[in-house]
Amino acid sequence: MTDLSNQKRMAAAIMGCGVHRVWLDPEAADDIAVAITRADLRELIKKGSIAAVKPKGVSRGRARVRDVKRKYGHRKGQGSRKGTKGARNPRKDQWIKRIRALRARLKELRADGSLEKSTYCKIYRKAKGGEYRSVAHMESHLESQKLLKHEG
Repeated sequence: MTDLSNQKRMAAAIMGCGVHRVWLDPEAADDIAVAITRADLRELIKKGSIAAVKPKGVSRGRARVRDVKRKYGHRKGQGSRKGTKGARNPRKDQWIKRIRALRARLKELRADGSLEKSTYCKIYRKAKGGEYRSVAHMESHLESQKLLKHEG
């Protein structure tokens, strides 16, 4: 078989990839051997006798399987943990999540008329002060103190 290393090198330069990613069709080896100019090689690339092989990537298959298991609650035991409880789920992130939920619920209640503006302000400040553990806790407080106006 003829030495096609020169053609391979030029084809790599034309296609903008590495020499090892250049694929030469074994059926068209004679045509490739005759091609000595870059124009000839461009024609063969157009024809499909010379092509660039796709680069190999790292498969995400195993990662996807692992993510599904973690979502289900597996593979999260003591031996898999690197950070402390506070590093894995910071107190500030917990607070942000909670206060946003509380404030959004308060705005809903004010918008639909269940909560007066003055009451809204008081409860908003109490939420800011960390009085409520959750939206359910805040709503149970509003119910018990009869601060909600019910339509009907």
